[in-house]
Amino acid sequence: MAQFSRIEVAIKAKETGIVPVFYNKDLEISKKVVEATYKGGARIFEFTNRGDFAHEIFADLVKYANKELPEMILGIGSLEEEASTALYLQLGANFVVSPVLNARMAKICNRRKVSWMPGCGSLSEISYAEELGAEIVKIFPAQQVGGPDFIKSAKAPKPFTNIMPTGGVKPEEENLKAWFEAGAYCVGMGSQLMATKENGEFDYDKIEELTRKSIAIAAKYKK
Repeated sequence: MAQFSRIEVAIKAKETGIVPVFYNKDLEISKKVVEATYKGGARIFEFTNRGDFAHEIFADLVKYANKELPEMILGIGSLEEEASTALYLQLGANFVVSPVLNARMAKICNRRKVSWMPGCGSLSEISYAEELGAEIVKIFPAQQVGGPDFIKSAKAPKPFTNIMPTGGVKPEEENLKAWFEAGAYCVGMGSQLMATKENGEFDYDKIEELTRKSIAIAAKYKK
């Protein structure tokens, strides 16, 4: 069962501005990455459903976060249908992110008062998502959909819309400035945040540093 309400999720996403996005089939690596972002100030984290038995990794990750990182709001991403949505809610997902808009997923999440963030690529999809109860909508792939200009244009007739771009977001001031000045509510950041060493291993100190830096930049430019 979710430990954080949909309202708490929305507030924390706005406060930090950054939502790390990550998947790895190794539980220990996943724990270390979540911990590194937590030390860097992240309080909301999207683990993605992108591999066999990902739900088993997620279940253990939730237990770990609840015990060791009690302020971390752990959610699941890359879900596309209602069966996996129900499964992950049973495992303790605090929010559900999807690359698509599926109304049946919304109904399942709404029954549990769990935040649902669907992928949208047009004003019509955004409007429908909000009709279904989405507090935050995901624009994905954000750069290909139209980048910061899309957000700015969408916010003109819908200033109340909360948009989270994912895809093309980098831990760099110029990049983050563009997204937040355009009106992004928060941003999802994946591979660009997950720094590695020359040998290919994850650099947890660097991930912590980039997370802290990104949150500071977001604070500077958020509206």
